[in-house]
Amino acid sequence: MASENSRLWLTYPSKLVTRPVLWELGKNFELITNLRQASVTDEIGIVSLSLTGEREEIKRAIAWLEQQGIKVEPVEINTIEG
Repeated sequence: MASENSRLWLTYPSKLVTRPVLWELGKNFELITNLRQASVTDEIGIVSLSLTGEREEIKRAIAWLEQQGIKVEPVEINTIEG
C-alpha cells in the first residue's frame, strides 16, 4: 500500500492544551507526524500537522483526535494566491 500525506488544522479546547496529544498520536498509530505550525494559549491550541501513512491509519487517527475533543480540518493549500 502507498503512503499518503494529509495536512490538518487541529483546534484544541482549553482542557487539552497541556495534554501531550501529539505524543499519544505517535504512540498509538503507525504514522509519521510533522508539526508545521502551532499557536497555544491557556484558552486554545491551534496546530498545523502533517500526517504520513496508510490512508486507513490516517482515518483512524483523525477519528481518535475527534474523540478526544479536538476539531480536525484539512489545510487549504492554495488559499492565498498572488
